[in-house]
Amino acid sequence: MKKIPDTDKKPILLLQPTSVTTAIVPLQPQEEKTISERGRLIAQVKRINQMAGELEAAILELKAIANTLNTQKRYPVLNQEPCKNIFQYFAVSVPWVKRKPDESFILTTRRVDLFRAEREAALLAEQLRQQTKKRLASQRHRKNNSGAEAHTKCLFKKVLVNKS
Repeated sequence: MKKIPDTDKKPILLLQPTSVTTAIVPLQPQEEKTISERGRLIAQVKRINQMAGELEAAILELKAIANTLNTQKRYPVLNQEPCKNIFQYFAVSVPWVKRKPDESFILTTRRVDLFRAEREAALLAEQLRQQTKKRLASQRHRKNNSGAEAHTKCLFKKVLVNKS
């Protein structure tokens, strides 16, 4: 504080202004705070589910690599015993957050289907075999019909020639 002389010779103390470096954060109304926290919750749910998807993809890639190694090791050099599988599979799951109809959430797990690709490949192969069988049957039917038509035309010409 600075002393300023007065005409009466009495000292007067004046406060000098100072700059304010911190401020008090205003309180948020409870409703806004709840909305903000719910937004954080939803963002975290999305993050967990995204990470679960990435983890599932990494697990499936691990399985593909192991399968490649297993198939390469199944052809041993002469006079060696067959190699064991380099990798074994058990049921596996990843964390997952589900949203319930009442807008609440539940933390659970989602099973990783390690053999889906093999099942889909087998199903596709079976569908292609069925299509090929149908196509071959259709071609044979057309061939038989065209042969029968040619035979009928030939017989019809013979009949016409004999009548003349």
